[in-house]
Amino acid sequence: MTPKKPTGPAVAGTGAAGGARANSGKVSVLPREDAEPVGATVLEFPEPPARRRRRVLLWSLLAGVLVVGGLLAYLIFSPALALKHLRVEGNTLVSTEEVTAALEPLKGTSLTRLPDGKVEGLLRDKAPIEEVRVAAEPPSTLVVTIRERVPVAIVQKDKQFILIDSEGRQLKTVADRAAVKLPLIDGGTEAVNSEVFRSITAVLADLPPDILSRLNHASARSVDSVSLSLTGNQKIFWGSAERNTAKAKVLSALLKVPASDPPVKEFDVSTPDRPVTR
Repeated sequence: MTPKKPTGPAVAGTGAAGGARANSGKVSVLPREDAEPVGATVLEFPEPPARRRRRVLLWSLLAGVLVVGGLLAYLIFSPALALKHLRVEGNTLVSTEEVTAALEPLKGTSLTRLPDGKVEGLLRDKAPIEEVRVAAEPPSTLVVTIRERVPVAIVQKDKQFILIDSEGRQLKTVADRAAVKLPLIDGGTEAVNSEVFRSITAVLADLPPDILSRLNHASARSVDSVSLSLTGNQKIFWGSAERNTAKAKVLSALLKVPASDPPVKEFDVSTPDRPVTR
């Protein structure tokens, strides 16, 4: 009798190969045809020209700042600009040696690092100096220009003579009276702070240099009785220290008048509108 063939569907893997595939338990997954491939390309758009120019400008400015900063640091700290030489100008009453010695502490300091007022501070105790101006001359020279106070008279102390200005400051001491063409004021240094003394120096300060240099002596018994003496023994009665400019102009004109016979012994300019000669 012939056996019947099964009528149901055939079961895959009934053979040896099929059994092996069935027992492996592995499932193969095929990639989708529409999946995005790994490492896909990303499009990069070019940088706008304006942004590129701004970036270049920024870096250029930064480089410039660094260069300038480096240059400034070099100028400030470089030993090439250290102070080595001093040149003093405008001084007659105070010696160059005095000024140089007073400024010795500044030697070696960079010209770019000299503090404002440092030079003036070191010279403050020099009575003849009224004002100081400084200018750097690279690489290593400092020019010190001095404006001195103007002496108007001298006073005697023992065997020495002291130059004084209109405020009574003692500017310089000399031994030779003839070397100084200024009037001598009586009373010595003790009289410097008196009101009469200040009246005399106020008059002398307003005289033109050509007249001041011709004076030999100045005195006063009161603030209203200033008298001057010329080197030729002619007298000048000045009076008070008021209207000094007008009196000086009148006296200058009188001194230019040709000598008379007999010569004038006294000029009275106490009232400049009505001068008198005797």
